[in-house]
Amino acid sequence: MAINVRPVEYFYTMVEDRPGEAFQLLSSLAAGDVNLLAFNIVPVGANCTQLVLFPENTPALARVAERQGMVITGPQQALLIQGDDELGALVEVHRKLADAGVNVYASNGVNDGRGSYGYVIYVRPERFDDAVRVLGL
Repeated sequence: MAINVRPVEYFYTMVEDRPGEAFQLLSSLAAGDVNLLAFNIVPVGANCTQLVLFPENTPALARVAERQGMVITGPQQALLIQGDDELGALVEVHRKLADAGVNVYASNGVNDGRGSYGYVIYVRPERFDDAVRVLGL
């Protein structure tokens, strides 16, 4: 697989930091046929957790959120990168962004253990269009 870079929408919801919150959310999403491209959990303060959702189908997420009374914030935009895992796989993407003066202010990624990876890049909203242009999307 060649490198694939695409803009994606993401949403977040805040929950109390206690066991089972992610399970409940993911169960509701699965029951509502919401496929996630990516998912992230971030602690926020002493008793709060932010669940970050990258839905494949935004309207499906909105329907589940409404049914569950879930408050979601978004959409926000990020870049989803997928490709073959090799040494330096992300160097060129970061070089193009750096050369254009676009700061990556957060990211996360994972190797799937079978030779591929997924990586999410967050840039400031006011620079998102610049990032998309620089990466040729």
